[in-house]
Amino acid sequence: MADNEALFTPELVFFDWECATPDEVFARLEDELAPRGYIAPGWLDAVRTREDVYPTGLAMPAANIAIPHTDPGFVAKPYIAVVKPAAPVVFSAMAGMGAPVPAQIIINLGIAEPGGQVEALQSLMNIFMDADAAADVLGQTICQGMVDAIRRHF
Repeated sequence: MADNEALFTPELVFFDWECATPDEVFARLEDELAPRGYIAPGWLDAVRTREDVYPTGLAMPAANIAIPHTDPGFVAKPYIAVVKPAAPVVFSAMAGMGAPVPAQIIINLGIAEPGGQVEALQSLMNIFMDADAAADVLGQTICQGMVDAIRRHF
């Protein structure tokens, strides 16, 4: 997991975005990721389409999260972006399991290796099943602090 841990960087941590929908989050992410060379053309449509078909909202015991991602073909340079919005953004529940999820944190996986997304998803779910780990991550207010907190528990 050390390789995926290296994908967390302060330049891809964003706080207090005012977004009402997942589509708004994705559009802002594209504006941040594209100029930095992380995503390939077509990423925005691909992530929106995938979210419609395979929603990523997870109501975890310690926090509500969303972990959107798309096919590795749209990842130009591997990354993991973290958005802690000003107010929760409602995502549909993963695998249709339950009510819509007001996500307190959105973690966009840009993992190019086959199977890497599953491994990262499992590690992130473990963080948000643990009350202390989730509180540590959600309590962060600066970019490096968020990176350090996620790496501590990833």
